[in-house]
Amino acid sequence: MKRIRSEKGAALVEAAIVMPMILLISVGIFEFGRAYQTSQVLTNAAREGARLAVLEGPTDADVRSRVNKYLTDGGLTSLADGNILVNRNTALTGSSTASTVTVNYPFQFMMLNPIVRLVVPTDSQTGAPITLTAATLMRNE
Repeated sequence: MKRIRSEKGAALVEAAIVMPMILLISVGIFEFGRAYQTSQVLTNAAREGARLAVLEGPTDADVRSRVNKYLTDGGLTSLADGNILVNRNTALTGSSTASTVTVNYPFQFMMLNPIVRLVVPTDSQTGAPITLTAATLMRNE
């Protein structure tokens, strides 16, 4: 029995269909790894700020400066004062108080949005910037 249709180019068509999905998975792993690493730096920066905030001498500006230094040492950009919130009068049980340092960081995906548009051309939300938040509460000394 002889085949009527030629299968030339079938592999090329299959690759054109599968390649955007493989690229999306690969880039997604990379981008979410970056987001997780950024989240870890934010968490540690908030801890460093809270360690300083529980002491009596340093001001809120000193706390923000320490957080920004940790962010830049971790490879991130420094933040404006509005993105680093310091609250020194959080009530705890009994008569003790605590200090809270909250860091809000705008995270931008580098490659996810263009790759998603290869798979779903009408999607504009996936890969949009997100705000990562880390907060630390420590008892005042």
